[in-house]
Amino acid sequence: MSSSLPNDSSLPGEHFEVRQTASTDDYHPDPSKSIPLSPARQALLDDILALYSCQPTRRRVERYTPDCVYDDQFVYANDRYKMAGQWFALPKLFKESKNESYQIVKNDPLLIQFKNEQTWTFPGGIKSTTINALVSLSLDPDSADSDFLQVKYHKDQANGKDYSHTGAGFAFKKWQADKVSGMMDSEDVQYFKKDDRGDHREEVRTYGSGTADAPKKDF
Repeated sequence: MSSSLPNDSSLPGEHFEVRQTASTDDYHPDPSKSIPLSPARQALLDDILALYSCQPTRRRVERYTPDCVYDDQFVYANDRYKMAGQWFALPKLFKESKNESYQIVKNDPLLIQFKNEQTWTFPGGIKSTTINALVSLSLDPDSADSDFLQVKYHKDQANGKDYSHTGAGFAFKKWQADKVSGMMDSEDVQYFKKDDRGDHREEVRTYGSGTADAPKKDF
């Protein structure tokens, strides 16, 4: 529930993580049941979907606060410089990414959640894969009622369990997020070098399992 999220924008993104498990792995969206958003919130969602769809711009990356966290099954990026590296790398990794549909399931003052269906096409167009996921956008309190909302914590869950942030799998997804931005020859990525948190990041919050501190919810 968004009531558990902090109201203090000075806190870094790690404080804005929403944890949950689901009663099913099926996150297939039903657009007919989608909760409507205000114009400002719809604009945020449109920018996030454009990023998923291999259409990064600096302005879209600025939808995240400098101290943001992005957390999915492949990536753990804990500042906006790392986040920029991930979004600007997508068009180099995929021929195309298409949003098939989405469904807003929660629209709280500090939290937007939606089911998302995205089809990813690999280079050469030889193979595509469609992934359904639950996306949670924890909002920056200072921008939540503005015309340009920003995200403190972006979580993308493709199955019913949450992330433990432990083990070899997590170590790899954090390692690659740590390295990609510095390896990319991209003026757009390096524009966000100023947001590199260096040694000023908080410790990654770890959990005993994918169900620890993650209450079960129906979506």
